[in-house]
Amino acid sequence: MPIVAPSLLSADYLNLQKDCDMLNASAADWYHLDIMDGRFVPNISFGPMLVEFFRKATTKTCDVHLMIEEPEKYTEAFKKAGADILTVHVEACTHLHRNIQLIKSLGMKAGIALNPHTPVELLQDIIKDIDLVCLMSVNPGFGGQTFIPNTLKKIKTLRRIIDETAPHVLIEIDGGVTLDNAQAIVDAGAHVLVAGNTVFKSPNQAGTIAALKAINS
Repeated sequence: MPIVAPSLLSADYLNLQKDCDMLNASAADWYHLDIMDGRFVPNISFGPMLVEFFRKATTKTCDVHLMIEEPEKYTEAFKKAGADILTVHVEACTHLHRNIQLIKSLGMKAGIALNPHTPVELLQDIIKDIDLVCLMSVNPGFGGQTFIPNTLKKIKTLRRIIDETAPHVLIEIDGGVTLDNAQAIVDAGAHVLVAGNTVFKSPNQAGTIAALKAINS
């Protein structure tokens, strides 16, 4: 079964406790927390303070996705806030290996995210040093976008690289994941499904999470 990681970017920010209670009682595995700075992406979300509140609200894995410039400046802050997994964008890191070393040295799992235009082959020299690859299946910055079909091809290519060189690495898909395409995404080789609007706009949020969790790999 896939790991299901609802994105709190789509949660009701006037009722976050209610949404956290729902996630805690649901089949969701992770909290996916999108950090946007208005520079790397054309939107601003939240920072370490809210991550700290989410950390206090759950015992589930806090999967923090940094869509920000100069992520190394904030790595320690997100560790202190309670991140279990910290993912940085390859496009935002001049010294990617150094960024990954810092994340790992602080005791977090390290992920690398790729924008839709970035080829997965760029990861071959660092794939063994990380724990997760987050493939953006929409252009990052906003929720509610439509899944980019070419992502399925990228998943298959990445899964082949991982199976041959670093089988411990998880493939996470972020953007446009729905009940209609989740099976194809898992069939292509993904391990983790990030779902924002699909979960939080659903009239049966816990039921939608359960349906995603029930996808057969």
